[in-house]
Amino acid sequence: MNHNRLGWLKRIGAPLVVGVLLLTVVGNLQAISDYVRLYGYEAPSSIAALAADTTMTAQARRVFYLNHPEVDDRDAFNKACTSRGEQTIVLGCYHSKDRGIFVFDVADDRLPGVEQVTAAHEMLHAAYDRLGTKERKSVNTQLQDFYDNHVTDSRIRDTVAAYQKSEPNDVVNEMHSIFATEIAQLTPELEAYYQRYFTDRSKVVRLADSYQAEFTSRQNQVASYDTQLATLKAQIDNNSSTLRQQETAISGQRKQLETYRSSGQTAAYNAAVPDYNTDVDAYNRLVQQTQTAITTYNQLVVKRNSIAMEVRQLTQSISSQPETISQ
Repeated sequence: MNHNRLGWLKRIGAPLVVGVLLLTVVGNLQAISDYVRLYGYEAPSSIAALAADTTMTAQARRVFYLNHPEVDDRDAFNKACTSRGEQTIVLGCYHSKDRGIFVFDVADDRLPGVEQVTAAHEMLHAAYDRLGTKERKSVNTQLQDFYDNHVTDSRIRDTVAAYQKSEPNDVVNEMHSIFATEIAQLTPELEAYYQRYFTDRSKVVRLADSYQAEFTSRQNQVASYDTQLATLKAQIDNNSSTLRQQETAISGQRKQLETYRSSGQTAAYNAAVPDYNTDVDAYNRLVQQTQTAITTYNQLVVKRNSIAMEVRQLTQSISSQPETISQ
């Protein structure tokens, strides 16, 4: 009896072992895939620097390196990222399921930090991909609540609004990357969550603020010039209208004086001359004031256009689109 039982156990033992092995393999498919993906991989120094500059944790670096990140020039980047481009000022793309992170090579020295923030942004997309269903739901709720109740930065809200139109199914995924890399203060819960990816998230935000300031400072200067130009133009237009009226009045006075003189009305002529001279002086002063305003206006136009050109150059430097040739 016992022998037969032992034989039965032997007969079913092999299938049980196989089943357990299968469950073990299935349960560790991600770990196996990660191992294969990272086997023999050594991050280039430029990629390791991006991870270091953004204070990526060991977990974040693993996610980052699993995607064999690249910093590519315009042609290579466009080839890798033809199906998806970022809506934010930083340029990069992530192909899901660890199929690659690509960062656009920004050569403009005035924009330090763009590549670092891009790398962190795309790593977070990969990290979001790896969240379990329950945890992702919790993180989504926290992100949406933060956006609804705490985000006041118009640039951030405009960016999210753009994603709501262009990629409505990925909005919270984008929030997950944007909030971590571009907003200094989050809720305690979100700060605790992002600690798994950054040892000092504030450094990433400072990098984002640094290059963003290169744009905003110039854009604010252009806006200031535009305000001054609008005021000057209104003044010049008003002066020009007044000068036309004064010129008409002076012309009439001149004709009247000529009539007095030709008809021998010396007393009337002499009495009218002081008012005429006063009006001519006022006219000449206003002409001078208007000419000064026009000179100032033209100088401001040159300064304004120079700064606006810098904004266009900065924008072009972070654009992966081919440069256009001005006519």
